[in-house]
Amino acid sequence: MCGNETSDPNRVKIEGAELDVCDECTDFGTEVKTQESSSSTSTKYSTSSSSSSSSSSSSTATSGSSSSGGGRRKDMFDDMEELAQDYDDLIRDAREQAGLSQEDLAKSLNLKASLIRKLEHGDTLPSDDVQRKLERKLDIDLSAGGGTDEGEWEGGSSTGEYTLGDVVERKD
Repeated sequence: MCGNETSDPNRVKIEGAELDVCDECTDFGTEVKTQESSSSTSTKYSTSSSSSSSSSSSSTATSGSSSSGGGRRKDMFDDMEELAQDYDDLIRDAREQAGLSQEDLAKSLNLKASLIRKLEHGDTLPSDDVQRKLERKLDIDLSAGGGTDEGEWEGGSSTGEYTLGDVVERKD
């Protein structure tokens, strides 16, 4: 770790990694006891015997196939609806069609008029609760319709217009 060369390094585990360090750097981690004879045949990546290497390749193959078998992992954003990009215009237009002022709409929804103003100017995003209140009161849908850019991410394939090779200039 410090860069000093030592003839007899100590094997130490520091933040999950096993390192060979000098005597002074041993204090930074916990010393690992090594078993010379059994560690060479029992480690996962050993190549000393044919039986251990065949078992490591089979365990590697099974772990690799299980992680890729399910496709794309599901995350918390899959369940969330995306807000329409023109949500501010939708709110303003619906409020004006209903004949309400910003203050009247805010009172009817038990919100502050400044929040309605910020929403209509696009300065802030509505929380889920405020979005539901606005959609119910103004009879609008503020979620992004049609998922216009979902196909772009889902398929993972290029549209064929440009590739990285079209843009990059090579210096040979």
